Amino acid sequence: MTHNNIIANASAVAAVNRQTTDASQAAGRTALPGVSAPVQAQPSFPASPSFNEVLSRQINNRQLQFSKHAAERLSERQIELTRDQMNRVEDGLTRARGKGINDSLVLVDDVALVVNIRNNIVVTAMSRQVENIFTNIDGAVVV
Repeated sequence: MTHNNIIANASAVAAVNRQTTDASQAAGRTALPGVSAPVQAQPSFPASPSFNEVLSRQINNRQLQFSKHAAERLSERQIELTRDQMNRVEDGLTRARGKGINDSLVLVDDVALVVNIRNNIVVTAMSRQVENIFTNIDGAVVV
C-alpha cells in the first residue's frame, strides 16, 4: 500500500466518523471519542417516590365503597349514614386494619355494617334494632 493510499483511507475513515458524529449530535446522541458507533444519551428521570410512600398514598386515598348488595340493603331498610357517621366508620376501619382484622362488624349508632377491610367494601348493612347473628368476621369495631 502506498503512502497516498494510506492517507486516502485515513481521510475516508475520518469523513465517515465526522458524518456519524454529526448525525448523532443532530439526533440528540453523543459519540465517544475513538468510537464510530453512536451512543444514545440516557434520559434523566426525576427521583421516584419510595414503595412505602406509594403504598401509604394508596391506602389513605381509598374511599369506603358499598357493594351492590349493601347498597340495596341500605335502600330497602331506609338507612342513611351521615358524613359524621361515615367518618367514624372510616376511623374505626383504620384502627381495625392496624390490628390485622380482615372482615369486621362495624357498629355505628343504630347501624351495623359488615366490612371487608382488605378491599375497603361494605358487604352488608342492617339496623341494630333487629336480632341477628354475624358470621365470617374476625373482629368488631364500635364507633
